[in-house]
Amino acid sequence: MITVIADIRTRPGQHHRQAVLDAFAGIIPTVLQEAGCHGYTPLVDNNAGVEFQTCVPDAITMLEHWESIEHLQAHIATPHMQAWSAEVKEHVLETRIRILEVAVNNG
Repeated sequence: MITVIADIRTRPGQHHRQAVLDAFAGIIPTVLQEAGCHGYTPLVDNNAGVEFQTCVPDAITMLEHWESIEHLQAHIATPHMQAWSAEVKEHVLETRIRILEVAVNNG
């Protein structure tokens, strides 16, 4: 099992981030049906009002769980992901993807 964190920085302005979130809403049910997908969740900052928090208003963090790298690669190549990328490209400035594995087995 791998965990993917995709940090997506959108153009400044709430409407850009919302357009990307709306596009995610349209594909999430399809992605969750893909082989090897164990979770696919877009996250935004919760402005909790605590001094130790950093907020990035023009950002979305995707939290994904995949059975394997091969499943992730198949996901990226799907027609719905290609269409999603084309739909949001005018709203997204940068995407950084991290692929993580469990470092300490806790049980």
